[in-house]
Amino acid sequence: MRKVLLLSLASIFLFLGVSVSSAEIKTKIGGSERIRYEYFKNHTDLENTSLDNQGFFRFRTQLWGQVDLNEQNSVYLRLTNENRAYTYSAPVKDGRQKKGRVYDINETVIDNLYVDLKDVLDSPLSLRLGRQDLTDYGEGFLILDGTPGDGSRTIYFNAVKGSYKLSDNVSFDMAYLVGQRYDSIFRAINEGTPPNPLNTTDETGAFLYFRTKPTEKIAFEPFYIYKRESDGKGAKGYQAKDSRIHAIGEFSKIDLGFATLRQQLALQFGNYGDDDRKAMGGYMFLDKELKDWDFSPTVSGGYVYLSGDKTETSKNEAWDPMFSRWPWMSELYCITMDSETGVLSYWTNLQMYRTEVKLNLTKKLKLTPTYNYLRANEYPASNSISMDGGKVRGQLPQLKLDYAFTDNIKGYLLAEYFIPGNFYNNAADDALFLRADLTIKF
Repeated sequence: MRKVLLLSLASIFLFLGVSVSSAEIKTKIGGSERIRYEYFKNHTDLENTSLDNQGFFRFRTQLWGQVDLNEQNSVYLRLTNENRAYTYSAPVKDGRQKKGRVYDINETVIDNLYVDLKDVLDSPLSLRLGRQDLTDYGEGFLILDGTPGDGSRTIYFNAVKGSYKLSDNVSFDMAYLVGQRYDSIFRAINEGTPPNPLNTTDETGAFLYFRTKPTEKIAFEPFYIYKRESDGKGAKGYQAKDSRIHAIGEFSKIDLGFATLRQQLALQFGNYGDDDRKAMGGYMFLDKELKDWDFSPTVSGGYVYLSGDKTETSKNEAWDPMFSRWPWMSELYCITMDSETGVLSYWTNLQMYRTEVKLNLTKKLKLTPTYNYLRANEYPASNSISMDGGKVRGQLPQLKLDYAFTDNIKGYLLAEYFIPGNFYNNAADDALFLRADLTIKF
C-alpha cells in the first residue's frame, strides 16, 4: 500500500507537469512536546468503587518537516509518538491489576503525510492528497477526528481533498475519506502489542462543504456529508450494524451588532442495519464581548440538541456524530456516555444548556468557568449504566485556567465535575476529571 501511494504521488506530479528547480526548493522543520497529567474518578460507570479510577502522564512528541517545491506545490510530513506513565491504575473487579500499565515508548506513527497542489493547471482548484487533519469545518460538529480510538494522539484522515474558489466570497471543498480500525497504510514504527485501535471499525466517507460570505457580517456554510460505518471486526454498541449515513445541514456565524450568533443544524437519513435512520442535531450560541468591563470578559450562552432513538418505533432516530467523536463539550462526559452507547465519544440523545464566561485576568492569564445542564431526549431500552427512568442527565460545571508563558510555551489547568441526575439511579456517584497541560513548540 505504501509503494502504491508513493507511485501515485509521483504520477500526479508528472501528470500535472510540476517543474522544480533546486533554487526554488525550500525546507521547514519544527516540532512540539505536549506533557499532560490526567486523573479520572468514576468516569465510566459512575460507581464510587475505585475500579475505574486512574491517573497518568501523557507525553506526546511531534516532529514535522515541509518541503516547498515551488510557490504552488509542497510536501508535508509529521511523526507523532505518545506514551503514558501511570501513577495510579485501579484493579479490575477480580482483584488483578489492569494490563498494559507498564511504561512503554510505543507507538511512533506517521501522523500527517500529504502533498499540496495549488492552482492546479492554472485553475482555481487546489488539491491536498494524503494523510491530513481536517479542523476547519463547522467548529468540528460533524468533521474533526478521523482516529477517535487513540484519543487526542492523532486526529488525521486518509483523504483526497479538493478546494475550489468560485469568487472572493464563495468557495467549496470536496473530499473522499478512508478510516481504518488499525492502520495498514503506514504501520507504526514501534507498534504495540496489540496495536492501538484507531477506530471502532473500518469506515469511508465523503463531503461537499460550501463557504459563502454574503456580507461582511454573515458567514453561511451549507454542506452534505456521507459516511459508511462497517459492521466488521470490532463493531459494537451504536456502531454494531452496517450503516450508511447522509447528513445535510448548514453552519452560520452572524454579527448581530450587540452579539455574535453561532448556529448549526443538520438532518440525517440513511440506514442502521435493516432499520431506516432519521435524526436531527444542532446548536445555537450567542457570544458577547464586554471589552469595557474589568477583565474584558466574553459571555456565551446556548443550547445543544442531539436526537435520541425512540424505542417505540422501528426507525433509528439516534444522532450519529459521524466524524466528530471527540471531547466536543466535555473531556469527562464523552467517556461517561461510552457505557450508554458502547462506543467512545459517541455524542447522541442529548440536550445541553451551556453558559460560559472567559475572563482575561492578565495578558497571559485567562480563566474560564462553564456550567452545563444536561438532559436526555429519550430513555434507552437497555444500558450498562443503571437507569432510573428520568431524563435529567445531570449537571457539569467546568473550570479552565490558561497561561501563555511565551508564544511557543503555553499551559492550562482543567477541572470537570459531573453530578448525575435522575437519568441514572440513586446509586450513581459524582465523577471527576482533572488535567494539567504544558505544550512547547519549537
